[in-house]
Amino acid sequence: MRRRPPADPAVRALAGLGATGLSRRNLLRGGALGAAALGLAACAPPLPPAGGAAALTLPKDLSETEKTVAFANWTAYLDQDESATRYPTLEAFQKATGIKATYAVDIEDNDSYFNKIAPQLRAKQDIDRDVFVFTDWMANRIIRDQLVQPLELIRMPHVGNMRDSLKDVSFDPGREHSITWQSGFAGIGYDKSKVGRELKSLDDLWADDLKGRIVVLSEFRDTAGLVMQQQGVDISGAFDKAAVEKAFAEIDKRVRDGFIRRIKGNSYLEDLKSGNAVAGIVWSGDLFVLRAETGNDNWQFVIPESGGTIWSDNMMVPITSTHRRNAMALMDWYYRPDIAAQVAAYVNYVCPVDGAKEEMEKIDPDLADSPFIFPSESYIKDNNIQGFRALSSQEDSDYSAAWAKVVGN
Repeated sequence: MRRRPPADPAVRALAGLGATGLSRRNLLRGGALGAAALGLAACAPPLPPAGGAAALTLPKDLSETEKTVAFANWTAYLDQDESATRYPTLEAFQKATGIKATYAVDIEDNDSYFNKIAPQLRAKQDIDRDVFVFTDWMANRIIRDQLVQPLELIRMPHVGNMRDSLKDVSFDPGREHSITWQSGFAGIGYDKSKVGRELKSLDDLWADDLKGRIVVLSEFRDTAGLVMQQQGVDISGAFDKAAVEKAFAEIDKRVRDGFIRRIKGNSYLEDLKSGNAVAGIVWSGDLFVLRAETGNDNWQFVIPESGGTIWSDNMMVPITSTHRRNAMALMDWYYRPDIAAQVAAYVNYVCPVDGAKEEMEKIDPDLADSPFIFPSESYIKDNNIQGFRALSSQEDSDYSAAWAKVVGN
């Protein structure tokens, strides 16, 4: 997919939208992560079971003799050049380390990718990937099931640049198995030229002229999370099963009534690009992708009046990887502030690296002030940005099964 460089005026314009436009990136205005960190902490899954885990049997690491590393990630989640055929920071890593790095856009959503690779990981069969990226709640499950390898932080000096709020999460105390890749938000995205008006709330999506032209995310913590907020639920608090079921029922009704065209993972972007859908529940950085790739400045991002969600994605090394130290070198590379700033300037998600804001000022001062990349405490609080609270194993299982029925799986 062709994408313009981050300095493109259209991208800067989206990053600079004021509170009236409430572009998703405006969430981050103000600099240090501050309260955004509280939001990220709020969505952390519970601690692993007491008593510790059984010792892992790791495959022999061949990093010394096989200078390769294979990175699996989500769509539009790494910097690309103008031709969309090269990844500049990945090429710089190869030049600096001599390690050949391959990059694959494998991940549509957490569940589908995990379900694809989990049988191989459990059978200790190589999945030909040395780094993959999962959201906090799925990272918790993967670490709990011992499907990733421990990290040697002493060999990863740049990881010390991680924001303090992210260093000690409940699902991975001390960050022994995971490193934050990016964080972001969920809210409303729409093409103002085709909708013809501002969309400020979820109710605005359910207008007759938008029927069949709405897409929503298959991650229920985002889609149902927004609906729950609209229904008056604090998604970071002690909500019950009835609150979740009420939100699922609302979404199911909108699907059956024909308002929601699709419930999808990353591929929802294709419906927006093609014009088959003109609005939906989306992730923050994706609206920058749409503006830059389509040249359409009418794409808007809005935190609903009732609030938005916040989440983090994490890099980990699969249990079957035979290039663990090469993988750690790659992960550490992306914690250099200058490299992190280059990635953030392209993907426009919340950057987890201290010092990247100062580096961003050298690349694009407008983006350095973007609330979608460097959020402030007041913006998070004033716009009711919440992390979906940690679920117990039973809740996770029950809600996922119920959601699958809504999605149609």
